[in-house]
Amino acid sequence: MGTILDQLADYARIRVAKKKEEKPLEEIREEALALAKAEPFRFERVLAAPGDIHFICECKKASPSKGLIAPEFPYLEIAKQYEAAGASAISVLTEPKWFLGSDDYLREIAAEVQTPCLRKDFTVDPYMIYEAKLLGASAVLLICALLDTQTLAMYIEIADSLGLSAIVEAHDEAEVASAAAAGARIIGVNNRNLKDFTVDIHNSIRLREHAPAGTIFVAESGIRTPEDVETLRRNGVNAVLIGEQLMRATSPKAEIDRLRGC
Repeated sequence: MGTILDQLADYARIRVAKKKEEKPLEEIREEALALAKAEPFRFERVLAAPGDIHFICECKKASPSKGLIAPEFPYLEIAKQYEAAGASAISVLTEPKWFLGSDDYLREIAAEVQTPCLRKDFTVDPYMIYEAKLLGASAVLLICALLDTQTLAMYIEIADSLGLSAIVEAHDEAEVASAAAAGARIIGVNNRNLKDFTVDIHNSIRLREHAPAGTIFVAESGIRTPEDVETLRRNGVNAVLIGEQLMRATSPKAEIDRLRGC
């Protein structure tokens, strides 16, 4: 049966195989490369800007660990609230089975807001990187637990050729080292263990010192209070990715203000 992450990856491979039957890899590659010069690397340029800690705010309807999070899911309105609240970036789940995401959510959100968008999915094939560009994403997620160092480096090179940024997600010291060896410019540390879905917010703090100097460092998952955000900021974290906490809020904008300590 494998872990939840294994199942997510296996299903992503099935999804890609079906999509390749509809549009071959070479065709989608050519279409994506034609857009390569359109606002390159917006995502990392925003996160690299000096100032306070950056917020990456997530549009997420459900998750394997929490089930249905947002029965009502006005994703365009949520994204616009994030933008109005000054989010540096918006993360959009496109995984359809466990997260109830959709490529359409990303396509429509990216067309409606000026804020750069991250395609949050389980990238297991170059096809998904080219596809992300066509959907309007400014960044893709690459997960160390799914990809070895050589594959990470290849996928980062593909993303670079398209002007896409890549968050390389790690959970332990060995994975941070793999991300660094692959040439990651953005390293995200997931405080949620994707193998058993336990959460420890201090995971980001422990691993921050292992990221190379100059790396944009993102803390992901389990961030619930202004104190959490401040603790991460004091420990050199450049950005926080927050999903469930915002999705359960009556007003995502008000919740962002609260987390900022406003």
